[in-house]
Amino acid sequence: MSYVFEKIAHTFNFINTYFMAEKKLNLLADFPAVTTAEWMAKIEADLKGADFSKKLVWRTNEGFNVMPFYRTEDVAALKTTESAPGEFPYVRGIKTDNSWYVRQNIDAKDAKVANTKALDVLNKGVDSLGFKLNKAELGSAYIATLLDGIAADCVELNFTVCIRRSAELVGLLADYFKSKGYDVAKLNGSINCDPMNRMLLKGKKLDKTVVAQFAKAMVDAQKQLPAYRVLGVNSISLNNAGAYCAQELGYALAWGAQYLEMLTDAGVSADAAANAIKFNMGVGGNYFMEIAKIRAARLLWAMVVKAFNPATESASKMHIHAETSTFNKTVYDAHVNLLRTQTEAMSATLAGVESLTVNPFDVTFKEGDDFSERIARNQQLLLREESHFDKVTDPSAGSYYIENLTASIAEQAWKRFLDIQSKGGFFAAVEAGQVQADMEATANARLKDVSVRKEVLLGTNQFPNFNEQAAQKITDEACVCKCGCSTDSGLAKLPQVRAAQEFEALRLATEKAAKRPKAFMLTIGSLAMRLARAQFSCNFLACAGYEVVDNLGFDTVEAGVAAAQKAGADIIVLCSSDDEYAEFAPAAFKAINGKQIFIVAGAPACMEDLKAQGIENFINVRSNVLETLKSFNAQLLK
Repeated sequence: MSYVFEKIAHTFNFINTYFMAEKKLNLLADFPAVTTAEWMAKIEADLKGADFSKKLVWRTNEGFNVMPFYRTEDVAALKTTESAPGEFPYVRGIKTDNSWYVRQNIDAKDAKVANTKALDVLNKGVDSLGFKLNKAELGSAYIATLLDGIAADCVELNFTVCIRRSAELVGLLADYFKSKGYDVAKLNGSINCDPMNRMLLKGKKLDKTVVAQFAKAMVDAQKQLPAYRVLGVNSISLNNAGAYCAQELGYALAWGAQYLEMLTDAGVSADAAANAIKFNMGVGGNYFMEIAKIRAARLLWAMVVKAFNPATESASKMHIHAETSTFNKTVYDAHVNLLRTQTEAMSATLAGVESLTVNPFDVTFKEGDDFSERIARNQQLLLREESHFDKVTDPSAGSYYIENLTASIAEQAWKRFLDIQSKGGFFAAVEAGQVQADMEATANARLKDVSVRKEVLLGTNQFPNFNEQAAQKITDEACVCKCGCSTDSGLAKLPQVRAAQEFEALRLATEKAAKRPKAFMLTIGSLAMRLARAQFSCNFLACAGYEVVDNLGFDTVEAGVAAAQKAGADIIVLCSSDDEYAEFAPAAFKAINGKQIFIVAGAPACMEDLKAQGIENFINVRSNVLETLKSFNAQLLK
């Protein structure tokens, strides 16, 4: 035993001596500096004549280019690096730490039921509640029941109710808090009153003076709860409709500026107007872009408020609540939504939002249950309690990449903001349908990107779960208004859309069909190519919910066709190499003789010759997956 300990001690001394010696070496010193020109020369040499800008420069949907690398010189002139957290213009956050409220939203149709749920989740890590109130039941007794046992001075409380009763709600809350002995000046929360959001979501046409009156009434009522923010800028609605980052931000700035203008025109001070506004923003799946968007938002909002000459610098602070987007969430393979919401939560918290709601992974097809809501809460709690995201303020600061993204998104958003202002402001843009039309165009563009897999949704348009059935789990197929407001139409509405919806409709149609189509892989020839193309084709056709049958390979085309027909195939996919298709495809086409849909996997050089022989169907990486599958469904689901 002593020998073993002697050897351990000897080894420890050796390691210790080694590392002590290493500490004396400065391994990173005296390396020659490498210029950007030298890096570019090396890259261009490796490209072997290929165009650098086409090969490596990414043209974003936001309207700017992203370079493949950034260096110190790329941030030297940026203003985003000049301030500390908590300092104007607040690009690095409005406070000196990175704490945030973990919010859970609760439908308070029944005050007692909502109260029970609120008390339960407060004991499970939540420190912010978002209540959607019942307009018909709103009153003193309703508020008392809803908030019974909730320590209003320890929790952020947020409320949404019909805009016509929002000012009344402030008074009811103030009365309740005073009756419980609270110092109302110290209570933190918000009331999400946003008439212009109602116009966008419901197509409800409101007069500009009416909107201004709502805003003024809320600011007047706010005196009863001075720390509450009582006007919402709900750009989350744009995000859920498919908005790109710079697009959402540009409109959000104009939205907020419109309320500032209305209030200051009504005699409200710039400070009071700015301190009444809270931004409710969406956060999508473009990880670094979303971080940059939120950083840019604080910078630009500070500039907007400054233009109104507030008496205090702190009035320029942008208070942001973030919520995970619904646009990119799916019904099929819904647990992948957990991955999406997790990265979205990371983007929001790293960017320094004040509060965050992570929506349950199953909200696309049902109301969240105890399990999905628990997971949603824990996604935030893991970031805070185990990953310690709250311990570092603005960790992306100084990143050459993110600082440049912040500046680029800010530039694009500011251009959109100025354009809206030049045309009369946000209200005029909504009234004219400009915002709605712009969002419709964006949604359509993104749906097209999804249809060709330029935008990938795992489990939906790429790598689907082959045998998943979803029809039986859908309990909430439509978005239902729960505020009690009418849905009078007088304006165009924002599109109610999700990126996956067209693929989901396609697959649901397959599920409801009398017979599930079967696709058979006729694999032949080159081993590597037939396996790769069979895998591609299986994933392609399974996106429509078809049963797919893969095979290791056949000696002859005729044997493959015979096996497919014996298996009851509706589709036969020829999987081979480009060089072999000239021989195999005509033979397979002849053997099938129109009894099944025949598909060639790939885009061989002989494609035109094959088409001339009557072969019509080819699937490859350039195919429009959605339209191709729609055409097959039209033939098969009769």
